[in-house]
Amino acid sequence: MSLSTSLVRLSLAASVAVVLGACSPQPEAPSTTDPATEAAADPAAAPAPEIDVTAYDWRLTRATGADGQVGSGPLAALGTLERPLELHFAEGRLSSNGACNGMGGGYRIEDGTLRVDTLVQTQRACRGDLMEADAALSALLEGGPGFALAGLTPPVLTLTADDGRALVFEGAPTPEAFYGSEGTRMFMEVAAEREPCSHPLIPDMRCLMVREVRYDDAGVQTRVSEDWEPLYQEIGGYTHEPGVRNVLRLKRFDVADPPADAPSVAYVLDMVVESETVPDND
Repeated sequence: MSLSTSLVRLSLAASVAVVLGACSPQPEAPSTTDPATEAAADPAAAPAPEIDVTAYDWRLTRATGADGQVGSGPLAALGTLERPLELHFAEGRLSSNGACNGMGGGYRIEDGTLRVDTLVQTQRACRGDLMEADAALSALLEGGPGFALAGLTPPVLTLTADDGRALVFEGAPTPEAFYGSEGTRMFMEVAAEREPCSHPLIPDMRCLMVREVRYDDAGVQTRVSEDWEPLYQEIGGYTHEPGVRNVLRLKRFDVADPPADAPSVAYVLDMVVESETVPDND
C-alpha cells in the first residue's frame, strides 16, 4: 500500500468520526446559575414562605391612611396607644386587647381576605377617643380587610380596608412556639407589694410575693399554701402595679438548657382573674 493511499484512508476515517460525533447526543454543560440567585433576581419566582399566623403574637407598629402615609382619625389613633395594640389567632378565634376593651370572635382566611364573625367585646367605659378607636378597629376587622403576610424577620401582617387604610403588625413567637410546648396552666396570687429578697447576682432585689391557688369544679378557690413566697423572676406579659393584689392565670413552661443561675421554668400571663386595690395601712 502506498503512503498516499494510507493518508487518504486516515483522512476519510477522521471525517466519519467527526460526522458521527456531531449526530450523537452530547452531555449538557453544567449550569453556572445558582437557583437561589435566580429566585433573588425574580422575586415572583421564589416560593412564598409558609407562615403560621397562630404561631405569633401580632403587635401593631403602624396605622396608615388611604394614601399609605401615617394618617389621622380613630383608626390611626390605634398606632399611638400607650399599651401597644395586639392581635392573637388561636383555635379558630381572633382576639385583641383593643384600645380600651378586649374583643374577640371566630375567623377564617379566604382568598387573601380576613373574615371575622361578629366580635364580642368587654364593656369597660373609657375616654371618648379610646372608645372611637375600638369602634374603628371593630369595623375594620368585621369589614373583611385584605390579609397579607410577609416572610420578613420578624414577619409582617398587613390588614387593609376597602378604602386603603391599613394596620401593619410585627409578629413575635407565641410562648408556645418559643418554648416548644403547650405549657401547663396554673393560677398564682400576687401580693400588692414587692418585698426585699436575697439574690446572689442582684443586690437590693425586690421580688413579687406569690402563692399558688387552685379552683375546684365548682369554681371555688383554694390556696395551696397560706404563706407568701418570693418569686425570683418576672412574669412574662405582667406589669405589677404597687398596691394592687392580683390573681393571675398563667402558663408555666420548662426552659430547655437555661443559662447558669437562670430559672429552669418560665411564667407567662394568660389573663388577670381577680384584681383588688389594697389599702395602705401605714
